[in-house]
Amino acid sequence: MGSALPQVDFVLQKKVSEKLREFLPARCVLWQEEDTRPYECDGLTAYRRLPMVVALPETDAQVQRILQTCHALGVPVVPRGAGTGLSGGALPPGDGVLLSLAKFMRVIRVDPLARIAVVQPGVRNAAISDVVAPFGLYYAPDPSSQIACSIGGNVAENSGGVHCLKYGLTVHNVLRVRGYTIEGAAVDFGSEALDSPGCDLLALAIGSEGLLAVTTEVTVKLLPKPECARVIMASFDDVQKAGDAVAAVIGAGIIPAGLEMMDRPATHAVEQFVHAGYDLDALAILLCESDGSAAEVEDEIARMKQVLEAAGATRLAVSRDDAERLRFWSGRKAAFPAVGRISPDYYCMDGTIPKKRLGEMLNFIGTLEKKYGLRCPNVFHAGDGNLHPLILFDANDPEQLQRTEAFAAEVMEKCVEVGGTITGEHGVGVEKIDQMCAQFNSAELEIFHAIKRAFDPKGLLNPGKAVPALSRCAEFGRRHVKTGAPPHAGLPRF
Repeated sequence: MGSALPQVDFVLQKKVSEKLREFLPARCVLWQEEDTRPYECDGLTAYRRLPMVVALPETDAQVQRILQTCHALGVPVVPRGAGTGLSGGALPPGDGVLLSLAKFMRVIRVDPLARIAVVQPGVRNAAISDVVAPFGLYYAPDPSSQIACSIGGNVAENSGGVHCLKYGLTVHNVLRVRGYTIEGAAVDFGSEALDSPGCDLLALAIGSEGLLAVTTEVTVKLLPKPECARVIMASFDDVQKAGDAVAAVIGAGIIPAGLEMMDRPATHAVEQFVHAGYDLDALAILLCESDGSAAEVEDEIARMKQVLEAAGATRLAVSRDDAERLRFWSGRKAAFPAVGRISPDYYCMDGTIPKKRLGEMLNFIGTLEKKYGLRCPNVFHAGDGNLHPLILFDANDPEQLQRTEAFAAEVMEKCVEVGGTITGEHGVGVEKIDQMCAQFNSAELEIFHAIKRAFDPKGLLNPGKAVPALSRCAEFGRRHVKTGAPPHAGLPRF
């Protein structure tokens, strides 16, 4: 499995480092192995590669010069935020520059009347809400990694969170993105107005995984904090019933602020970790939140309870105060670190399916657990059908990693089969690049490549990510027919 680590071209490394140090302080150019090792992977730790050089700019002008220099030298560039991504989108180039935006941590401007904040890409997601809290405002998208993930990474992957059903993903909460192309040309997507002239390039930029431009500034929408919020914890004795209950809530015309699902293995792992008060006898639980005025919340909670009871809920617990509400959510937010306590490694997947197929998908994953001999707790952004199965394995065992990859591939391809997609918010990166071949045909992929060429003719910005070469899809098809579950080829592993 995998290939040998690429040999460092020391002549090129020296040349690139020297060119960058012409305008960057020495502390901002890393090339010694002990200095570059922390950048060898993002949150998808199964795939690692040492960057040839790491650049840590401190100003927009430096970002521009780095890109111009690398473009002139024909050297690949991979932009990186906080490194919490889970699809290998920040896997560094062994023959290029990893461009870290970690020092871009300023909140440039807050306008409470217009309800916007202008921030640099290194600002943490949760920090935005902290800064604007005195104005009674907050930033709605709340990925589980929000205390660590950066807004630039959220833009790259179009991140969501537990409240995305009502308040949307990053694309619904960002007004403008500014940055630079690989040639160092300034680009400006969107505006502070509700709309901007021309094609909607803002939506194209958000979720483009660093393939089109390097983000240096983001303007986000802010929302008033709800007057109150309460959450129902609903227990079910069958995962199919829980999945059907999600569709029933939405079908009743209710749009909860949050609608999350966890199966029994996930709740058991979480309860040992944070003691959220989950029902450990249930085979699945739903967390259904309502927010708004006190009257609105009271009415919506009552309506949701009726729907959940009719859908077969065996127990309903409603948060009595905000502390209990936050405790219920703390378990869902801590799901990933919780499973990290019970397994040497875990592989967090991300796919999206029609809500009515949630129960079917959980049962399918159960059959794969038996087929591959691997445990897989499940957490879902159930309201929008976004799955996050967590395959537990030991990365020190190459055979287990091989089984894990095959398990994940089957789940992703099942998502496509039932009318869904291979990613909801984590991006494609290197993790799902083969499954792009199952999701899209060659004509559709060629359109993606044409867009890439329009921004980056030489293909230097985050190469090898998100959009597979057509030749790779041809090979994928041949392997898939032969083996049923293709391995990820050419990615070094540890």
